[in-house]
Amino acid sequence: MEKLLVAFAKLEANFINFLRISIFVVMAWIGGLKAFQYEADGIVAFVTNSPFMSFFYANSGNMAENDKGELVAEYTLYKNPEGKVVQKNIDWHKQNHTYIFSYGLGVVIIGIGTFVLLGIWFDKAGFIGGVLTFLMAIVTLSFLITTPETWVPNLGGDFPSPQFGFPYLSAAGRLVIKDIIMMAGGLVIAADSAKKILK
Repeated sequence: MEKLLVAFAKLEANFINFLRISIFVVMAWIGGLKAFQYEADGIVAFVTNSPFMSFFYANSGNMAENDKGELVAEYTLYKNPEGKVVQKNIDWHKQNHTYIFSYGLGVVIIGIGTFVLLGIWFDKAGFIGGVLTFLMAIVTLSFLITTPETWVPNLGGDFPSPQFGFPYLSAAGRLVIKDIIMMAGGLVIAADSAKKILK
């Protein structure tokens, strides 16, 4: 057992580099997907409800009537389910600047991931990447407060559901909460890079 513990202790630097590579893979993959229509459509609820980002969209804050005559957030009427392409929805998203914003966000995310990866060889780049990863995670986690879709809604049914709202995370909420791991990872690699810079 002691030999195993010693081996793990000696591999700490390798594990931190593996953390850098892992963050890069996630950032590059998710950032790259921002160039595709389904992913751009999928982030609209997060962006339009965010006080930090809603100004990027033309239709943030707009309300419209749904087919039941209820006044709802306009974006909810133009959702494209993943894997389905509806032209009128795409036209609305073009007018909303959904795709332009998504392309820009993808470039930023890939850029942060690249800084993190470069931290294997360049300590200052790693420090910047770690801090930016931490800050990005804060923005992402704020969606739990600003985006209604992160919580299970009360849709009714044969009897009232007791499992809606806090603490019942929806699929979107479960995706968002995982960013607390990115937040911690960003701090670990930033601290590791800072230690190397100080040496």
